[in-house]
Amino acid sequence: MHVVCLDLEGVLVPEIWINVSEITAIPELAVTTRDISDYNVLMKMRIDIMARHGLLLRDIQNVIASMDPLEGAFDFFQTLRSKVQVIILSDTFEEFAYPLMRKLAWPTLFCNNLVVDSGGAITGYNLRQDNGKREAVKALQSINMKVFAAGDSYNDVTMLQAADHGVLFRSPGSIRKEFPMLPAVTEYDELLQLVDEFTA
Repeated sequence: MHVVCLDLEGVLVPEIWINVSEITAIPELAVTTRDISDYNVLMKMRIDIMARHGLLLRDIQNVIASMDPLEGAFDFFQTLRSKVQVIILSDTFEEFAYPLMRKLAWPTLFCNNLVVDSGGAITGYNLRQDNGKREAVKALQSINMKVFAAGDSYNDVTMLQAADHGVLFRSPGSIRKEFPMLPAVTEYDELLQLVDEFTA
């Protein structure tokens, strides 16, 4: 049996933090896992920036509520779901994901949780587990699932390497250059074709 595991941001929806950066005019928040490979370093930096600027959870949620899936992503995702089981593996947070999941017709999502104080400030986060994307792939393989995975950033690489077939999707040139052993595509049709070949 086959299953497809997809990253969320950069694959199906825009990068949340880039949108937050643009709307709040805080350029430091535009840094993502495409730029910094250590997720803990990145999140601690974001929490510090939000604290300095007085940004609350509701401010981030308001930005997310205004976002839509990437062009072509909804049709691609529904076509993919008609062919094979799909799980989204993301380092985003349940507190962020709700409006985006609604716009994607409620897919299965494995992600993390935020720690929020009584005033609505984000003070920390709880990872589902360390290297959760890779561990989810390995867990699926342990029950004899064949796993196809696609993602775009540094935090996806171990997931792609663990999968039976891993693909970089719309990944920056720096990441493609650093991991030349991973195939790379940029269009949803190409990704569907690879999944069809994998599941044939």
